[in-house]
Amino acid sequence: MPHSIPTWLGDAKLNAGLSRLSGSRYPIFDTHLHVVDFTQETLGPECLLHYMDRAHVPRAVIFGLPVTKQYAANERAVPRYYLDNDGPCYYYAGTDHIVADFVRAAEAESRGRLCPLVGGFNPTDRYAIRHVERMFEMYPNLWHGIGEVLFRHDDLTALTYGEPARANHPAMDPIYEFAADRGLPVLIHQNVTSVSKSDHPIYLFELTEVLNRFPRTLIVFAHCGMSRRVEVPLYHEMVDRLLGQYENLYVDYSWIVFDTLICPHGIPDDNWLALTEKYSNRILLGSDLVNKFERFGPEMQRYDPFLDNLTESTRIAICNDNAERIYRMDSKALLDAERPRLPAWDAVVEMSGASVLRADRIVESQLQDDVSVDPA
Repeated sequence: MPHSIPTWLGDAKLNAGLSRLSGSRYPIFDTHLHVVDFTQETLGPECLLHYMDRAHVPRAVIFGLPVTKQYAANERAVPRYYLDNDGPCYYYAGTDHIVADFVRAAEAESRGRLCPLVGGFNPTDRYAIRHVERMFEMYPNLWHGIGEVLFRHDDLTALTYGEPARANHPAMDPIYEFAADRGLPVLIHQNVTSVSKSDHPIYLFELTEVLNRFPRTLIVFAHCGMSRRVEVPLYHEMVDRLLGQYENLYVDYSWIVFDTLICPHGIPDDNWLALTEKYSNRILLGSDLVNKFERFGPEMQRYDPFLDNLTESTRIAICNDNAERIYRMDSKALLDAERPRLPAWDAVVEMSGASVLRADRIVESQLQDDVSVDPA
């Protein structure tokens, strides 16, 4: 998509100029941005940074997509989105390499504006931790967190090969520990209920189980647990209770939850305004763009009616300070150098083998003592 169209640049001489594409009046640290689409294509860092500048976005948390759409032989139209047809999606670890190359391809003075996360793994595979470790070894001092991990997710859950992903799957346990040991946030997409249920959040317990079992792990709850056709009564009360009970939980206002509940039709909801003031240090904002960087302007501008109704301190916190704090944009290399490292896989195996060998020798010695006969 070209990014020099005169009307898109808001030329005042052109009646067709679209000022709304210029972005929010408040600089916003975007904490939710996919730099690839569901076919793993990207417009590249130059295009992204161009539209970030136009939309007043100083920094962005970026990541790929852990699944890619299969182009089936019976499909006539080329699919670009997971809902373009009934074809399945499959896990694609190459997305993390694309993100790493994306950052390295940016101009050196601009790389510090990009905050990449690792997310290209199957969250139902107990070998997933090895992919995460491998990415941190291959690209040292690059990653600022883990995500977006796709768990419960409207139609995408049914379209993805394998068992349904869930936040409390055993395969995620070592990944949560890995993140906690390094002080890294984990961004997760976990719908609170099924699209077929509208009376209660049947999958909320999967999230709370993780929050209880891993209190050292900072969890960012994408879209507050909502996606298409997810409807739960008194949603703001549920989010209020979660934030009040779990200090290691953050939420991001992005995608459909903002337009549906928080600021429907551009009118801020009083309940969500009160909740935002109450937990101003635990809320983030995100565009949730999927490679369509030209949409940065309208995506960020839609936050303005809500931000206008917040106190200045809360507005600054959710637009910038919270993201700066948990993603640690400044002095990131120093923090990485100081963080403890888990033992390499071979070292773990070697230590385990040595322990078994020592144990065998102890047992053997005890058996010899038991069968020994006193010559007297």
